[in-house]
Amino acid sequence: MTTTTSSSHHLSPAFPGRAPWGTAGKLRAWQQGAMDLYIQKQPRDFLAVATPGAGKTTFALTLASWLLHHHVVQQVTVVAPTEHLKKQWAEAAARIGIKLDPEYSAGPLGREYHGVALTYAGVGVRPMLHRNRVEQRKTLVILDEIHHAGDSKSWGEACLEAFEPATRRLALTGTPFRSDTNPIPFVEYEEGNDGIRRSSADYTYGYGNALADGVVRPVIFLSYSGNMRWRTKAGDELEARLGEPMTKDAVSQAWRTALDPRGDWMPNVLRAADQRLSEVRKSIPDAGGLVIASDQDAARAYAKLIREITGTGPTVVLSDDSGASQRIDDFSHSDDRWMVAVRMVSEGVDVPRLSVGVYATTISTPLFFAQAVGRFVRSRRRGETASVFLPTIPMLLGFANEMEVERDHVLDKPKKEGEEEDPYAAEEKLLQEAEKQQDEDTGEQDMLPFEALESDAVFDRVLYDGAEFGMQAHPGSEEEQDYLGIPGLLEPDQVQLLLQKRQARQIAHSRKKPDAEADLLEIPAEGRPVVTHKELLELRKQLNSLVGAYVHQSGKPHGVIHTELRRVCGGPPSAEATAGQIRQRIAKVQEWATRMR
Repeated sequence: MTTTTSSSHHLSPAFPGRAPWGTAGKLRAWQQGAMDLYIQKQPRDFLAVATPGAGKTTFALTLASWLLHHHVVQQVTVVAPTEHLKKQWAEAAARIGIKLDPEYSAGPLGREYHGVALTYAGVGVRPMLHRNRVEQRKTLVILDEIHHAGDSKSWGEACLEAFEPATRRLALTGTPFRSDTNPIPFVEYEEGNDGIRRSSADYTYGYGNALADGVVRPVIFLSYSGNMRWRTKAGDELEARLGEPMTKDAVSQAWRTALDPRGDWMPNVLRAADQRLSEVRKSIPDAGGLVIASDQDAARAYAKLIREITGTGPTVVLSDDSGASQRIDDFSHSDDRWMVAVRMVSEGVDVPRLSVGVYATTISTPLFFAQAVGRFVRSRRRGETASVFLPTIPMLLGFANEMEVERDHVLDKPKKEGEEEDPYAAEEKLLQEAEKQQDEDTGEQDMLPFEALESDAVFDRVLYDGAEFGMQAHPGSEEEQDYLGIPGLLEPDQVQLLLQKRQARQIAHSRKKPDAEADLLEIPAEGRPVVTHKELLELRKQLNSLVGAYVHQSGKPHGVIHTELRRVCGGPPSAEATAGQIRQRIAKVQEWATRMR
């Protein structure tokens, strides 16, 4: 049995009433497929995983409408992560004739309503109130971004207590993975061959599929490096270049130095992002930009920089209160250029015109990164692209290159010897700090482990569809402008072709100049991979191990082989060589060993 919806033409751009280009029907192909599967199976619990921007809300409300119409359920309860999203759900439902009360607190529900919209925090406060409502009438419970039900043990327990009697439960998420191992209520886990339990979705629609269908925009990541200088608590002054292998602590301090609004890195990156936005607005006049900041002080400072760069102050969203929610709505319906936010816009919030982003936060969990990038991928018409500016941090570049990788929530994480209890604890603490509604003088400002001294910015590379392009260039240079000036409306294959042409032009231009004039690394991005300190140590270890094996095979001493590798491949001694140079030497010694067999 199949179902269609006649009401989707009322939906906003967040609810496109069109299928992917080239397919028929009112629902998108994945939404129709998920509906068909649900109606065929009629399950009590259903987990739909769909990439941010794909239209989970449309699917859920269409299904709710079908279940109400066929008297499978008599009322609907939606649970969302934030107050803003709760109201957004109620507004979206109203557009297709389902009336949800987003202000419900207690007592009987008004007769005009089909149900309520709540937050996970609200359920956590009064689970028995909601259980009583669910027991009184057959209820569909929609759990939006259900991974949040694992945010707090009390939230998870409250959801179980409140919604265990529900007739039907529909769980939705764009990112079914968490950085901890708290089980998510009403989610089924299956044990793999490795003995580890992973979440099992009933229907999955990933970013790769959505991109191929034209449902989401392709994302161009523009990465910026530069020299960072800071002073440690011990009084030592350190200097490092973003993207170079360094210890975890040094990466963290260099990253925070880059994001310091008093340095040169942030103003240069914001200026480049604003130029990119101007280019996109030539094709998409209402395109908007979003800066995601680490905390409220940084957000205010970035807003000041944007005012200096553009002459106009941006919309600033500092906390999850009613005023902030209204500011997001106002920005969404305007054609203003920029918004700066701490966390509110990182998940679920629907501002389809956002096209350019600056990831100016030190939160480094894959969950937060995917949700943040998800704000820019909602497609409104064919050919739109999203552009996200990043610091050259190995972990972030890894996330960017893995945009199409499907992930499941892992319930059991094998703990390695000496490993910290929670490798994401520091990032989670930062996220909690960012969520604080009021600025508090905690005294921590005087106890910073380091002091940012200065920073500069260098255009480093473009990441697109798992490939890397570009050579390093100074802000404002012709080479940087080449990448910032990519048209805002392009087919995915045209983006790839254009980036290849831009890089070829850069390489040709570089070859005409004397080596003495090159003040930056004039090597294409794929020739200078960004690796962590640990990965570089592993590469050196691998090279030494292969050289050791070749010593026995060839009879030559270690030193002779290393010298020969340097002569053939070029570059400094292996202790100073880059990851790319070490990989070249690994390939060469493997080639020699194969020839001798």
